[in-house]
Amino acid sequence: MQLDAYLTRIGYTGALRPDLATLCALHRAHLLAIPYENLDIHLGRRLTLDLPQIFAKLVDARRGGWCYEMNGLFAWALRQIGFRVRLLSGTVGRASEGDTVEGNHLVLLVELDQPYLTDVGFGNGLLEPLPLVAGRYHQGFLTYALTTDDTRWHFQNHAHGGPGFDLRLTPHRLADFAAACHALQTVPTSGFVRTTVCHRFTLTGIVSLRGAVLTEVRAEGLARRTIIDAAAYASVLREQFGLDIPQVAALWEDIWSRHLAWLATQAA
Repeated sequence: MQLDAYLTRIGYTGALRPDLATLCALHRAHLLAIPYENLDIHLGRRLTLDLPQIFAKLVDARRGGWCYEMNGLFAWALRQIGFRVRLLSGTVGRASEGDTVEGNHLVLLVELDQPYLTDVGFGNGLLEPLPLVAGRYHQGFLTYALTTDDTRWHFQNHAHGGPGFDLRLTPHRLADFAAACHALQTVPTSGFVRTTVCHRFTLTGIVSLRGAVLTEVRAEGLARRTIIDAAAYASVLREQFGLDIPQVAALWEDIWSRHLAWLATQAA
């Protein structure tokens, strides 16, 4: 890894010590700089688990990524600095989908004075790592929870985010997620295939673009607006997510038709 290039990408100029303060600062800097996004799936491009290719996309090309890319890159950087990092298999939606969706989320565990749940790849999840201790946690105006049973830990996301996930502490290699990575970007019923999505943390909250709907989450509440044309969509990607992707203009017709279909279901 070209660590200096990664640190420049996330705008980090602080200490590089394998301690909690550095971990939290890097975690926050990554999320403020690199958006979560799945646009390549809709552009017909294959998402990979190859770390040099992930680096080229997220750092050199200044794109965003999904959990395998975001957490894969972050784990690589942390290890270069001297952190002990474990890749864990997280699962979103086990209650409704069963064990067939095992590993549909990559999570990190960083070993310091105690283990810390570390995750820059959940889109609108954690801003900073959590100690792996059951309880409720507050980060700014957002509240999270961790619970555990005999076999798994369970992460409950904040009220404005996704549903959370469960995880086991068994260590994995990035290659272990190949089947899930392939299915999530190719199976027609996958949410990543059905909908374009972007998330990014800001200094005041979280901004999300799901399909044609832009949502801003702040301490005072939620604000939503609908993007109405391709030019506005490209502008939002640039201004809110730092993404300059000329090819997304070709996606707009499909995004808008899916939005209209969704509106019809709400009116039914």
